[in-house]
Amino acid sequence: MRKGEQTRQEIIRRAAPLFNQRGYDGAALSDLMRATGLEKGGIYRHFSSKEALAAEAFDYAWRETLDARIHDLGTISNTVDRLRQLVANFVERRGIIPGGCPLLNTAIDTDDGNSVLRGRARTALRGWRSYIISIISAGIKAREIRPRIDAKKLATLIISSLEGSVMLYRLERNEEALRAVQAHLDDYLETEVRLTSK
Repeated sequence: MRKGEQTRQEIIRRAAPLFNQRGYDGAALSDLMRATGLEKGGIYRHFSSKEALAAEAFDYAWRETLDARIHDLGTISNTVDRLRQLVANFVERRGIIPGGCPLLNTAIDTDDGNSVLRGRARTALRGWRSYIISIISAGIKAREIRPRIDAKKLATLIISSLEGSVMLYRLERNEEALRAVQAHLDDYLETEVRLTSK
C-alpha cells in the first residue's frame, strides 16, 4: 500500500469514532484535525469534502461492526444455531467502534438531512438484512428452519429487535433490554423457527 493510501486509511480509521459519537454536524473540522493530527489541507488532500470523509468513515465503521457481528458464524453448521450466535455476537460485541452501532447512529443522524450518509446507511441495512435472509433461506432448504417462515420478515424482526434494544441500552445505561431481547429471540428461534423432527 502506498504512503498516500496508508494516510488516507488512517484518516478514515481515526475519523470513524468521531462521526459515530458526534454525528456529521457535531464532528467539527477542528475535531477531525485533532483526531488525525493533520491540518485542514492534509485532510482535504485525501478527501474532496467533509461529507466524502464521513461516508468513508461510516463504511469503515460499519464493516468493522458487521465483521464482529458475524464473527465465527461460518464455523456453525446449523442455521438456527448460527442465527442464535449472530444475536449473541450483537449483544456481546457492541463496542467495536466507540459510540455504539454506526447503522443506528447514522440512520438517526441523517433522518432529516444528509442524503449521502442516509444512502450509505440504507445500503448497509440492505446488506445486513440480505445476509440474515441468506442464512434463513439456507436453513429452510436444509430443513433446519420451518418452511412457512418468511425469511425477510424474520430478518427484519431480528434486526429491529436488536437495534431497538441498543437504543434502550444507550438511554438507560444498563443491559436489561439487550439481555431480554437476546432471551426472547433465542426462545423464538427455538420454538417458532427451528424445524424439529417429529
